[in-house]
Amino acid sequence: MVAENENYDEIKHDADEIEDPYCLESSPLKLTFEDITSAAYKIKDGVIKTACTKSHLSNILNMELYLKKDFVQFTGSFKERGACYALMMLSNEHKKNGVISASLGNHAQALCYHGKRLNIPVTVVMPTVAPIIKIEACRNFGATVIIQGINMKESKHIALNLSKERNIIYINGYDHPHIMAGQGTVGLEILEDVPDVDAIVVPVGGAGLLAGVSLAVKTLKKNCKIIGVESDRVPSFSKAMEHGKPVTVDSKSTLADGLAVPRVGYNAFATAINLIDKMVVVTEEWISMAILRLVEAEKCVVEGAGAIGLAAALSGALDEFVGKKVVLLLCGGNIDTSILGRCLDRGLAIDGRLVKFHATLSDRPGGIAELCRVLATINVCVKDIIHERAWLSDDVFSVRVKVVCETRDMNHAQLLQSLIKKNYSSSVFGDIPLPKIL
Repeated sequence: MVAENENYDEIKHDADEIEDPYCLESSPLKLTFEDITSAAYKIKDGVIKTACTKSHLSNILNMELYLKKDFVQFTGSFKERGACYALMMLSNEHKKNGVISASLGNHAQALCYHGKRLNIPVTVVMPTVAPIIKIEACRNFGATVIIQGINMKESKHIALNLSKERNIIYINGYDHPHIMAGQGTVGLEILEDVPDVDAIVVPVGGAGLLAGVSLAVKTLKKNCKIIGVESDRVPSFSKAMEHGKPVTVDSKSTLADGLAVPRVGYNAFATAINLIDKMVVVTEEWISMAILRLVEAEKCVVEGAGAIGLAAALSGALDEFVGKKVVLLLCGGNIDTSILGRCLDRGLAIDGRLVKFHATLSDRPGGIAELCRVLATINVCVKDIIHERAWLSDDVFSVRVKVVCETRDMNHAQLLQSLIKKNYSSSVFGDIPLPKIL
């Protein structure tokens, strides 16, 4: 059932008075290792034990890199672990009444899928910015889907009020204790497959995954480093560390939309803060590059949140682990096809393999042919040429062209730039945004 056109404005404005009883600032709940082992036992038949394999990128990054491929879960993300456990732990009455949650997509999908599998009614409130692929997946699982709220804050307010009105359990996608316990099972699986791991890199949004993994791993292997990574567009955990408590940050749109949580969970922060060793913040450019590298080198299609660990490694933020064994969590693969295309193009541009330039040349017969001849001398492939005649101050027999080319690498791109500037005095190249490309 889909509910998109109902008016929830009054609910949205009154929602500041509603609190989630499982996630209270005044009394945060710390996860225990026993919670995680209980979750591991209960969900073992409901979720996939995913592979943790050595990466082809190990030699490039000079570290023994392993990829925990949790994006191969049925709904495409690690969120299934927590959703499955949370639903299984409901009382019979609450299983009958159903649950509600707010989510940008992965938690919603996981909850809807396991709700259908366990015959538990599920309602999800998704903001209008939620990716279409994730909205459609929830619909296909037969859940009640409400698309309301310009961001997660508003959607959560609506969901909490509906929870109170309908007397159904609200399940926070990153801070509910059972959700965190389920996510922590990833850490147990990593230690089974790579027992001598030196560091585990964890994507951070609401911090439920960070809390679960850090507790599981530090309990069993205290000397293993836990590195959290978040987007510089929503650095909510880094800001929480600065203030000593969860605080709300201004969030901007990011390729890592699954991590776009403006305030980390109270329970998650209390659990993780004394267990993590380092936080890393990465830019959108490195996330684009990581998505491209995973497609090309690993044949893995992941979303920005899933690629952000590799983004940290590519950016040089993990150079302290050169020569060490490092596990990256590829936590989600639900990326819109259109966004994937943009990410690949952006990654190619940053990599120096997609180059744009403007040049002014003769508009007489042979002008374009001469440009193409120049490009062919260094084996540059032309993807697109656009003529611009009206905005020139030169003579009427000139034309300004915008050319998009494919090159082999950054060195090839720089050779192209030198050649064009030598042959065409009026030429402008797009900036190369990153000085270091791996």
